[in-house]
Amino acid sequence: MLVGAGKLGATFLSEIRRFEELNLNVIGFLDDNAAKVGGYIQGVPILGDTASAEEIILKYDIRKVILTVPQPDGRVISQLMKICESNRVEFKILPSFSDYFFNKPKIDQLREVQVEDLLGRPTVDLEIDEIRSYLEGKDILVTGAGGSIGSEICRQVALFKPRTLILLDAAETPLYEIDYELRKNFAHLPIQFKSVAADVKNLSRLSYIFEQHSPNVVFHAAAYKHVPMMEINPSEAVLNNVMGTKNVADVCRLNGVDRFVLISTDKAVNPVNIMGVSKRAAEVYLQHISQNSKTKFITVRFGNVLGSNGSVIPRFREQIKRGGPVTVTHPEVIRYFMTIPEATQLVLQAGSMGEHGEIFILDMGEPVKILSLAEEMIRLSGYTPHKDIKIEFTGLRPGEKLFEELMLNEEGIKQTHHPKIRIAAPLESYNLLLFQNKLNKLFSLAKANKEKEIPFAFKDIIPEYKIHEEYLDWETKIGKKFL
Repeated sequence: MLVGAGKLGATFLSEIRRFEELNLNVIGFLDDNAAKVGGYIQGVPILGDTASAEEIILKYDIRKVILTVPQPDGRVISQLMKICESNRVEFKILPSFSDYFFNKPKIDQLREVQVEDLLGRPTVDLEIDEIRSYLEGKDILVTGAGGSIGSEICRQVALFKPRTLILLDAAETPLYEIDYELRKNFAHLPIQFKSVAADVKNLSRLSYIFEQHSPNVVFHAAAYKHVPMMEINPSEAVLNNVMGTKNVADVCRLNGVDRFVLISTDKAVNPVNIMGVSKRAAEVYLQHISQNSKTKFITVRFGNVLGSNGSVIPRFREQIKRGGPVTVTHPEVIRYFMTIPEATQLVLQAGSMGEHGEIFILDMGEPVKILSLAEEMIRLSGYTPHKDIKIEFTGLRPGEKLFEELMLNEEGIKQTHHPKIRIAAPLESYNLLLFQNKLNKLFSLAKANKEKEIPFAFKDIIPEYKIHEEYLDWETKIGKKFL
């Protein structure tokens, strides 16, 4: 039985029929679109909706269920998986839509359910024409191109047939890998791929790159993102996340780039850690310079991305593989999650909407309890949580909250015409000179490695930043001045 009687389901049915040796007999389809039920695809009936899955499985003695829906709702997957498990039916799914955007889905792409699938939401409705209008035939530069988000931006931008895709990253091996992947997977398109090893902290190198390649659009994904790591390396957070963003934005403004899209985070809201406050400072700088610039500066803010490098799911997976224990910081900690493709699609969408320094906030859905996530992953691996695999609580780390917020109270919120994208109200007052003076002081401290003074300089720039008690114990004139 195939679940999903759309284009993907029809194409996959044709693929199954090509391989008679697989001995797969498709009995019927399920689809939640009531108008389709009772119809046929290539002679195969659409038998009902997913609510009737168990009844149909039993009636027709189904042995295998294949999900053929691009980016299905995680709740539907969870429901089907439980029905299949209780009836000893094999359940497989196809990968995300970008894997078969140009090519037909293949039999060998079928895979087991992963926890990312259970947390996925319904397909994002993209305004394809709006996105195409600013990407197709253009020169696009992506910083942090080798990272989790940066590499997915590259893949999805390539689908819109830019003229040139410039991949910029300071890390050589990830840059090589995404370059190799794109050249192989998009060889059928006339896209020029140009890989540039460069550090966003190096302003003269950036200036040279922009003069050479003259990008129309820049997606700025280069950043340090791990909260505990930046707590102990605040100088690098300043230089990479704040100064690096300033460098790229300034070069964009000088070179007349059409659009600059900053990838930001929910940790920038009422920040309690160095990583979060560094991203907030970058956001505010863009809001300042956007007032008198032809370049459209756009910020897109979202929560945790499922499966990104160093994130909780790969770590849990590795701990389960070792036999446990699985470590969770706190039994009540919750986080907003989004899949990498979904986040990236909404970044591209927001990039078509921005005009002057807006901060777009992606609809992250319902927050997920990390303990429940750990338990679900253990079950998916075939074990019983707390029995076969233990779960240990390690305590919140410096700079961590029990829950993340997506907007400041004073930011207000406005709807956009897209149901999954909202917009924060702009800054009330702008004093670029004063703000730049404060940034320069921050940069001087970072370059001099005066790491204990950095949080107080951040506090002067971002008043809502809550300095961690570790720094408050440091009693100096500077500490007292800002307290």
